Amino acid sequence: MTWTGQELAELDRASEVRVAGRRADGSSRTLTIVWHVVVDGDLYLRSVNGPDGQWYKGVARHLEGFVHWGNIIREVSFTLDASHDDEIDAAYFVKYGNGSPSRSITSPLAKQTTLRVDPRRLGLERRNAGEQFGEHERRLGFG
Repeated sequence: MTWTGQELAELDRASEVRVAGRRADGSSRTLTIVWHVVVDGDLYLRSVNGPDGQWYKGVARHLEGFVHWGNIIREVSFTLDASHDDEIDAAYFVKYGNGSPSRSITSPLAKQTTLRVDPRRLGLERRNAGEQFGEHERRLGFG
């Protein structure tokens, strides 16, 4: 399964996403805000705290989880992928500027955690903030 053009455009425009690893029982760990970039049609993210980042540890356990942006939650797989690190660095600087946060997310420590994020299922859409998720979403730990 691949990202749709619309999803990639939305992800590229979003200033941040929320990400969580999957627990052994299939439910979601706590969603955490992270910076992300789209490079060559793929979604990438890194842990600013390197391998010791809490959200990263949760993701690295099963390399499956969830990405949330706007009103969409996608089940995803995570793959360590340093093959585009130079392009990812450049994309972080373009998207987030040249300040110290961008320098941190492009540091050698953060680069150890470069993850390509690939969709596993169609998005789970929450149509409005007051609406409850369905049974499937509750089982995953959302709602």
